[in-house]
Amino acid sequence: MDLDAYSAAHRDEWDDLARLGAKRRFTGSESDELIERYQSGASQLSAIKTTAGQSVQGDRLSLSLSRARLRFTGAGSNVLSQLPTFFGAQLPAALYRIRWTSLVVALATAGIALLYGYWALNTPGVLSHFGTEEFRKQFVEQDFVNYYSNHSPSSFTGQVWTNNAWLAAQCIAYGIVGVYSPYLLFSNAQNIGLSGALMASHDRLDIFFLYIAPHGQLELYSIFVAGAAGMTIFWAWIAPGARTRGQALAEEGRALFAVAIGLILSLLVSGIIEGFVTRQDWPWVIKIGIGTVALGSFLFYQWVIGRRAVRAGETGDLDEFEAGARRIVAA
Repeated sequence: MDLDAYSAAHRDEWDDLARLGAKRRFTGSESDELIERYQSGASQLSAIKTTAGQSVQGDRLSLSLSRARLRFTGAGSNVLSQLPTFFGAQLPAALYRIRWTSLVVALATAGIALLYGYWALNTPGVLSHFGTEEFRKQFVEQDFVNYYSNHSPSSFTGQVWTNNAWLAAQCIAYGIVGVYSPYLLFSNAQNIGLSGALMASHDRLDIFFLYIAPHGQLELYSIFVAGAAGMTIFWAWIAPGARTRGQALAEEGRALFAVAIGLILSLLVSGIIEGFVTRQDWPWVIKIGIGTVALGSFLFYQWVIGRRAVRAGETGDLDEFEAGARRIVAA
């Protein structure tokens, strides 16, 4: 390749790309031209690098392409200005996409916990494996309740938040494995069922539910949503439809990354309730009511706000090319 001749032949196109990449606002025709120039420029840069390697012309074209890419991805705008779009459209849309899976996971986990608890309570010898009689008595009469007040509210909030956020992150990150998310959810259901059975064996099942209810409503549902997200990623790999498996995993992974961010915040809220509300000597109707309002707000956000976002055309994909192109005019 004669690099000088090639550069001269495409100089006008590259100048147009640089000019459009420097603009802040676009008309419809300019938006189309920017994308067209970007696509052709990317192909030309590839040809330059393949035949001539590193060059001044290639570096200049690469810089123009980078600036143009910022225009249609929106990455060059203030990050804070993107927060309303993220929380008002992208996150609720991503949550809405997995609403039914979340509900199925919630019902399945609750069913497993109830069955396991009933089996442990009514099968001789099962609970005896849960430590010594003295240990079980101390757990029921002291440890279960004291667990919520052994540390300062802020310290306890941070502890349960990081633990639950890590569990949710594992459900999503390792969802592609297929069995890891169900395993974590099943183990969680077993622990809940066993703890409930142990409390019931000492006629303290009411204490179990009273202390779980304030924070556990939002906390558990957040974990269920994380499990649903992980299973969705796995299913995208198993049944990608018309997409390739790589495309399906990339699209679902980007969308469900938003879910991970949302769950970090919802688990922070449940952690605050667990650290500051559950331990309080308030009427139970108030404490449980706070937890119910928190869960109700999350469900409203997922099912109602999410439905509105999806109907408006949002998919929850954080890296969607077409969405970036649509934002050119508003950039």
